[in-house]
Amino acid sequence: FASGVTAPAQASSAPAAPAFELPDFSRWGEVERSAMSGIRKATVRSMSTAWGTVPMVTHFDKADVTELEVTRKRYGPMVEAAGAKLTPTAILLKVIAGALRKFPDFNASIDVESQEVVYKRYVNIGVAVDTDAGLLVPVVKDADRKNLIELAAELGELAEKARDRKLKPDEMQGGNFSISNLGGIGGHGFTPIVNPPDVAILGVSRSTMEPVWNKETGEFEPRLMMPLALTYDHRLIDGAAAARFLRWVCRALEEPFLLALEG
Repeated sequence: FASGVTAPAQASSAPAAPAFELPDFSRWGEVERSAMSGIRKATVRSMSTAWGTVPMVTHFDKADVTELEVTRKRYGPMVEAAGAKLTPTAILLKVIAGALRKFPDFNASIDVESQEVVYKRYVNIGVAVDTDAGLLVPVVKDADRKNLIELAAELGELAEKARDRKLKPDEMQGGNFSISNLGGIGGHGFTPIVNPPDVAILGVSRSTMEPVWNKETGEFEPRLMMPLALTYDHRLIDGAAAARFLRWVCRALEEPFLLALEG
């Protein structure tokens, strides 16, 4: 998934898939070869391990973030005064931290050798950062113990370090769950890949205005909808559990007070 993320112990003994033999492309025209960067090499290894060892399923949902966006813009200056930026990803960090506490299976790992499930009593969340060198995933440690301003500030610092190639190995290790937000680039949906030993990852796409039926008024209303995609390890997590997890995340985004009640 990214440099600094270690593969699960049980995957180390899995036989590597044979490399596909490439044809001689120069038969059809001019080609150029370029050596992979260290980050790209690590991505090849980790993605091959993930795809070869984890049976993945992706569940989709949408959150109505109309009111949340109004609130985010209202309190944005207050957060900026504290030296941070109140981004949708920062808010998602807070929501996911609450969800992982409520749904411990998503904050766990599978130990295949001992046939046990390892439940973590801490909440560390990785956030994918797009850099010129490739994808890096710094980890926000103890996300459930930090308020929104603290999360926003730490996220900003880690993202800047990632883009400047100044992340330390420890800052990319120890994650239990990951968030990949492509909303700032575009697209209406994608299927993120679980990064073992994690058992789930959340993909976020660009929010768009959509007509949503209001039962009370009997009319369609324009609402800002955020597409979410939860990919999970089906060895531990069943479809119904994934649907409940993602619906809780949607409700927490739609009704922030829910996080105070149940998070």
